[in-house]
Amino acid sequence: MRYRTLGGTGIEVSVHCLGTMMFGAVGNPDHDDSIRIIHTALDQGINFVDTADMYSRGESEEIVGKALKGRRDDVVLATKVHFPLSDETRNRSGNSRRWIVREVEDSLRRLDTDWIDLYQIHRPDPKTDVEETLSALTDLVTQGKIRAFGCSTFPAEEIVEAYHVSERRGYGKFRTEQPPYSLIARGIERSVLPTCARLNMGVLTWSPLASGFLSGKVRKNQPVDLTTGRAALTPFRFDPSIPGNAAKFDALEQLVEVADGIGCTLPELALAFVVAHPAVTSVISGPRTMEHLDALLKGAELTLDDETLDRIDEIVPPGTDLYQPDGAWRPISLTDPTNRRRPIQDRSAA
Repeated sequence: MRYRTLGGTGIEVSVHCLGTMMFGAVGNPDHDDSIRIIHTALDQGINFVDTADMYSRGESEEIVGKALKGRRDDVVLATKVHFPLSDETRNRSGNSRRWIVREVEDSLRRLDTDWIDLYQIHRPDPKTDVEETLSALTDLVTQGKIRAFGCSTFPAEEIVEAYHVSERRGYGKFRTEQPPYSLIARGIERSVLPTCARLNMGVLTWSPLASGFLSGKVRKNQPVDLTTGRAALTPFRFDPSIPGNAAKFDALEQLVEVADGIGCTLPELALAFVVAHPAVTSVISGPRTMEHLDALLKGAELTLDDETLDRIDEIVPPGTDLYQPDGAWRPISLTDPTNRRRPIQDRSAA
C-alpha cells in the first residue's frame, strides 16, 4: 500500500481510502460482515476510513465505531456533517454553528471515539456564511474534538472564498476537499484540482467507478438490469436507450480496450487513473461485500504509464464530464430560477 501526506496536515494516509457509505441499511445491513470488511482493509495497509453522519442515518458511523475498537490509534478517521438525519430539517441540517456543534457530539458518540481526525462539510450551504462555519470548526479544533477540517464537493470559487475568510479572520483553513472524480467525470481538473494544489489542500475523491458504471458489469449493446444494485437507484444513468448516455457507453467500450491492453480490469484502471493525478491524495472506494474489497486491494499497486494516460485523454479529454455525478453540488444560481429571472412586477414595468 502506498501512502501520501494529506495536504498540509502532516498526516500520512493510504492512497486508497475505505469508504463506508454502503455499510448499514442502504447497502450491507450485516454489522458483523461489515466489520470483517473493515478489519481486512486495515490488515492490508489501508489506514484511512471515511464515513458520514447521514450514511444510513448514523448506522454507518456506529459500524465503524465497533470496527475500530482497539485499533483507533492506527486509523485516520474522517466523517462529514451537513445533511439532515431525519425528516425534521429545520435547524437540523446545513453548515450553521448550531448544527455543527450538536452533530459533532452525536458523531463522536456513534463512532465511540474522543476525536475525529478529519471533519468535513459535506456540501456548501448558501444560507450560512462560510465565516460562521469556519468559526465553529476552528473552535472544535481548539477543543480537541477534531484534528483538522475540510470540505466536500465545493466549487473552486467557494474553496477560495473560504481560504480568504480564514486568512482575514484568523480561523483554521479547509485542509482537504472531497470531490467526485472518475474516468468519465473529469470536470474537477478544470479548476478544483488546480486550486487545491495551489492552496496545499489534500484531495480525497469519491465515485471512482462512476456509481458502478465502470464496474465492468455494464457494456454497450448488452442488456442492462435496471432493477438491482446502483442501476436500480439511478436507472437513468445506465439506460442505453437515453440519448444522453450514448457518449458514456462509447467511451466505456474504448476504456475496456485500454484495460485489456495493459492486462487489468476496468475497475483497476479506473482507480489507478484517479490516483495518478498529482493533486489527488487518496481515492475513496466504498465496497459492500468482501468480494468488492478484494477487487480493490488487487489493483491497489497498479500504476499507469504516460502512454496509457495519453490514450485515456484521447477518449475522455481532460476536464470533461460525460455525466453530472450523482449528488454533486450544483450552484443555487443555476438551480433556483429566482436567481436568474427578474421579478414579474419588474418585467411588466419595463
